[in-house]
Amino acid sequence: MVFAAPSEALSRAEGVLDTDPTPLHASVAHQVIGIWQRDWGDMRLALDHLRRARDLAARSDSAEREADVLGTLGVALVHAGRTRQGLAAFERGVERGTGHTRARVLYRRAYSLWVLGLHREALEDVRRAIPVLRGADDVIWTARALTLRATVHLALGAVDRAEADFTAAEALWDTTGQEHDKADAVESRGLAAFRSGDVPAALRLLDEAEERYAKLGTPTFMLNIRRCEVLMAAGLAPEALAEADAAIGVLDGIGGQSTRKAELLLAAAKAARLAGDPGTAIARAAVAERLFAGQRRTWWETHARLVLIEARVATGRASGRLVADAARLAERLAAFQAPAAPEAWLLAGRIALELNWTTDAERYLQIAARSRRSGPPLARMTGWAAQALWARAAGSGRGVLEACRRGLDVLDDHRTTLGASELRARATAQGAELAALAQEVSLERGGPRQLLVWSERWRATALSTPPTRPPADPALLSGLTAFRVIADRAEAARMEGRPVPTLEREQRRLEREIRSRTLHIRGVTPWGGDRFGGDRFDAGRLLERLGEGGLIELAVLDGRVQALLCGGGRVRRFAGGLLAEAEREAEHVQAGLRRLAHPGAEGRLPVVEAAGRRLEELLLGEAAEHLGPGPLVVVPPARLHRVPWALLPSLRERVVSVSPSASGWLRARETEPPPGGRQVLVRGPGLATGGAEVPEVAGRYGAPIVLEQADAHVPRVLRELDGAALAHIAAHGTFRADSPMFSSLRMADGPLIVHDFERLARSPYRIILSSCDTARLASVGADELLGLVTALLPLGTAGVVASSAPVNDAAVVPLMLALHKSLGAGLSLAEALRDARASLPGDALHQATGWAFTAFGAA
Repeated sequence: MVFAAPSEALSRAEGVLDTDPTPLHASVAHQVIGIWQRDWGDMRLALDHLRRARDLAARSDSAEREADVLGTLGVALVHAGRTRQGLAAFERGVERGTGHTRARVLYRRAYSLWVLGLHREALEDVRRAIPVLRGADDVIWTARALTLRATVHLALGAVDRAEADFTAAEALWDTTGQEHDKADAVESRGLAAFRSGDVPAALRLLDEAEERYAKLGTPTFMLNIRRCEVLMAAGLAPEALAEADAAIGVLDGIGGQSTRKAELLLAAAKAARLAGDPGTAIARAAVAERLFAGQRRTWWETHARLVLIEARVATGRASGRLVADAARLAERLAAFQAPAAPEAWLLAGRIALELNWTTDAERYLQIAARSRRSGPPLARMTGWAAQALWARAAGSGRGVLEACRRGLDVLDDHRTTLGASELRARATAQGAELAALAQEVSLERGGPRQLLVWSERWRATALSTPPTRPPADPALLSGLTAFRVIADRAEAARMEGRPVPTLEREQRRLEREIRSRTLHIRGVTPWGGDRFGGDRFDAGRLLERLGEGGLIELAVLDGRVQALLCGGGRVRRFAGGLLAEAEREAEHVQAGLRRLAHPGAEGRLPVVEAAGRRLEELLLGEAAEHLGPGPLVVVPPARLHRVPWALLPSLRERVVSVSPSASGWLRARETEPPPGGRQVLVRGPGLATGGAEVPEVAGRYGAPIVLEQADAHVPRVLRELDGAALAHIAAHGTFRADSPMFSSLRMADGPLIVHDFERLARSPYRIILSSCDTARLASVGADELLGLVTALLPLGTAGVVASSAPVNDAAVVPLMLALHKSLGAGLSLAEALRDARASLPGDALHQATGWAFTAFGAA
């Protein structure tokens, strides 16, 4: 009962002790309390009760009872870090028990050996236990043993064997009432799904297991550790770090298992390293390593040491000693049959390369490269990264490019399993090194056209195909509706000056629930032959489609901008400045535009214009003198998405559009408008002008669908937007840097968020967002963007006009009227926006408003 109904079992055991029980019955009661405290409470109390249970069992003259308690005590001692005492208790338990009881003790020892990282020894014990448990028709303990054997198989990389055991165990659990063990089985299947490369299924199963544990009221430290691992693989390292640290706080608060604390510290160290915080990674890993050493857990200690070295290397502390340490770790991990061994060999090879120890580097990289042929996707990518570095050291440019291509293909195949656009975007970080290596070799040996091809191979790939449509999940739809209601109530309370902490907590809870459900969506969209969702990117095709225009793609190599100017039948390269300096200037410009959105800030105009000139020098360099007279497409890196390109002097009077990639521009250029030419005009509540341009714009079209403030409810707005030829939305925009998929437009019934747009069968062919901050995007992954604009482009939208800064509502009205006037004359969005800027008054307020808006795409 202690696992099926832990609280009730605890109460019943305490009740037994109140009845002056016999030593035999008192031993059972103390054992139950000890198990409860061991797994969900204070380890000190657990050991007290289990020792009393052992002593009472000895007094009961039952060798079987004593053996059973010794098995439970052994697990508790190991979890308390007292490994030698724990193993001694198991040895005594195996001696005292016979038959069925001994099999249970062997199972517990196998579990503890797994905790200690002694996987082969654990397999031997559990293999001895299973036939006896089956022969005794002990369904519950047989299922536990099968689950444990599957978990050990996973630790050794035998995914197929693990899945077979998990399936057999789950069939047995279905015949029992052991709810805790059933939850554990779901958790274990989540781990198996992750090991086989199915991240969405892993997240879904772990969330389901957490819900089951919550009903039982039991902590979930092992689940926290496993979810951290999955979150890191999904590119969500900061969330993994937060989860690990929160679980450590809970564990410390109850005086829980020191083994779990060490494992959580290791998870936190890994997450901190991946999140770019090597200092925190070193601190967490060092404590974990000490704990593992004290617990005599060599397998775990070795893994903690690996993270410690990786974090030290990330701080720039390469040394010969670190090479030797990493190589020794790799040998030990290989002896353990640990899946992390190739990672350690790759680390040793990287450090050796940095020190120019070419012979050692080639040997280590050659061993690491063996993992490229089999195993889960991230392990294969480790192998291809090693192969690429090995080829680089050997001077084979062709070998580098082939390894990079194969490795990125593996990552692309992995990303097809991810339905959520957020996961697709974040997962690209795992291929950043391969992409950078290919670009470096292309710059050195290939020429501008090859560099363009490799820049495109990696740029905005998450946008190359639409995200998988969210399923018709009633819980998800209900969550979206509830989120809108709560967010709307919170906004109304803020405007009235009322406190909103309760509403904000509920809003955050709903956001977590919505996000969790969307991350469970599995991808079903196959890539095209080139991973671009169509034909392989062809620079010649791009040059042909550009016609009299040009395209400038900004690549970043070693922190410096390289401008690739495409047009006139050729691709030319021009060196720009440092990316970090350009980012600083872009932030200065954004600050200036925010000031200029308010009357009376005219004195800031020269400062903003000067920053625009500096930006041009840093980003375009000499390319600015070779742009030609035609329209220009700008393809910036993700970290420069907020640059107001119309502010740059050479672009100020030019037709300019922006695209996340040249491939994306080609797709937009070749997207056909929907039949019917339906126009939809929407104005949300609370605008200073009331969306004054909407009635006048409506008069320019024959019979547009106009959704006024009271009619602009999210379900209706989405219904009308679906498949429209042109949409104009005047509404308050909010960018959420902390959670970009919840960036929103304010409608009558609450926020219209990115998750809502992704439910459209086809987003509008052209969409004009007459709102603040709608072009603000979050840079994630290797070179990806998340936000409103990037949600629309893969869904059928060929052109967007949006603002990257706060804008003055009144100044927006004449800009929008002029924009629609030019659209009515047959111009593209970029052409219409250029003409609309030119028609504005020359004061600072209107000039800043024009610069804040950008045309995206090709329509």
